[in-house]
Amino acid sequence: MKFVDEVSIQVTAGDGGNGSASFRREKFIPFGGPDGGDGGAGGSVWLEADEGLNTLADFRHSRRFRAERGENGMSRQKTGKGGGDVVIAVPIGTLVRDEQTGEVMGDLTRHGDRLLVAQGGRGGLGNLHFKSSTNRAPRQTTSGTPGEERVLHMELQVLADVGLLGLPNAGKSTLIRAISAARPRVADYPFTTLYPNLGVVRMGHHQSFVVADIPGLIPGAADGAGLGIRFLKHLARTRLLLHLVDAVPVDPDQDPVADVRGLAVELERFSAELAQRERWLVLNKLDLLPPEDRQSRVDEIVERLDWQGPVFAISGLAGEGTAALCGAIMDALDNRAREEAEAAAAARAETETRDSAE
Repeated sequence: MKFVDEVSIQVTAGDGGNGSASFRREKFIPFGGPDGGDGGAGGSVWLEADEGLNTLADFRHSRRFRAERGENGMSRQKTGKGGGDVVIAVPIGTLVRDEQTGEVMGDLTRHGDRLLVAQGGRGGLGNLHFKSSTNRAPRQTTSGTPGEERVLHMELQVLADVGLLGLPNAGKSTLIRAISAARPRVADYPFTTLYPNLGVVRMGHHQSFVVADIPGLIPGAADGAGLGIRFLKHLARTRLLLHLVDAVPVDPDQDPVADVRGLAVELERFSAELAQRERWLVLNKLDLLPPEDRQSRVDEIVERLDWQGPVFAISGLAGEGTAALCGAIMDALDNRAREEAEAAAAARAETETRDSAE
C-alpha cells in the first residue's frame, strides 16, 4: 500500500431539522392548541484513532464526508429524529488542522481517541414553544441551524521512541533490520527508503522500544532538496535521535565530519526544538576497516567533531555493537520514563497540597 502522510478532506455536519407548526386536531376538541414538535439535531463528524491503520492512503479517493440531517419536527409534540454521526477512522499519530485558519484542532495519539471536527446543527423549535396567554394559536417556528463545514488538513506523524537520522546510504535500513523484525528495502544506491519504516526492538520480558527509519537527508533538505524534508516531521514525536554516519565512505571525497555538521544545520533550519533533542552519534560500517584501525577512526571523528554526547561504533550489517547500542537506548528510555513519572507525581502532590490549603 502506498504510504500517504498528508491529506486534506472536507467534512460537513448535518443541518438541524426545522420546527413544526401544527395544531392539535381531535374529535370533540376543535381548538386543541399548538402541538408542533422540535426538529432533530444534525449529525456530527468525528475522527477516531485506530491502531489498525498506518497510513492515510484511504483518503486519496474518499475526501468528502457528510453527516445526516436532522428530521423536521412533527405534530403531537413529536421531536424529529436526530441525524446519524459520521465516525472517520484515522491512524494513531494523526495531527488535525483547520486548513483555512491553520488552527490545530487536535492530536490523536492513542487508540480510541476521538476528536469532534464538525458539530451538527441544532434542531429548530416547534410552535408549541411560542404559545402564551396572549398568543394561543402561534404559527411561529424556528429553522434548524446549519451544521459546521470544514476543510481539514491531516498530517500523520509516526509514533516512535527513537528516530534514525542520516544521509542516504548511511545504513539506517540495515540497522533497523538488524535490531528489529522490520524488513525495509536495502540496496547499494541512494534513497532506497522512500517512506518511514517502524521497527519494534524487543529487549526482554515486557521491554521494548520503537525505532523510526526515515528517508535519508541531503544538504539543502530544509529548502526542499531530496526526500527527507517531507518526512522530518516524523521525528517530532521521538524522544531520542540516533545520528547514523557512514564512518568508512566509499567516496574518498566524502567526509563523515562534514556530513554530521551539514545535517545538524539542516535539522536546526527545519526545527530549533528538534535540533535540541537528545542526539547520539552512531558510527556505522566499521566492519570495512581492519580491527586494529577501528578505534583510531572513531577517535579521529569524535575529536574533530568535539562531540560531547554518547558515541557508539557499530556494524549494522555484521550486527557488531548493536546489542550494546540497544541496551543503552533501553536504559535511557527507562530512566526518562522514571523521571517523568516522578515529576508527574510531584506535580500532583503539590496540587493536592495547594487545594487542601485553600
